[in-house]
Amino acid sequence: MLTLDQDWVLLEPEMSVPAHVVPAEHRWVVLSDGRVTVYGVCPPETFQQCRIEHRLACPQQQLPDLWPWLTALRTENARKSDRHEEPSAPEADLKLPDAG
Repeated sequence: MLTLDQDWVLLEPEMSVPAHVVPAEHRWVVLSDGRVTVYGVCPPETFQQCRIEHRLACPQQQLPDLWPWLTALRTENARKSDRHEEPSAPEADLKLPDAG
């Protein structure tokens, strides 16, 4: 997504989290024009939602255990990634019932 500084940042897709569970320097909010910016308000409003960078949730990145919920997200993303890499059975091996 495009930032206010005209840079690009890859945010974790389709995920918003309560801003109060994310440190200020990692909170991204989407503005009305579609650009994003870091939401550094401390403490954040209790209703405020934010996004996080994909690199924080990517299981391929070596990161410390920043927050328990993020570790759970990284574990789930790794599980999803593994499922996408599993080979599918060739159609020739499929056994269809005899329709007679």
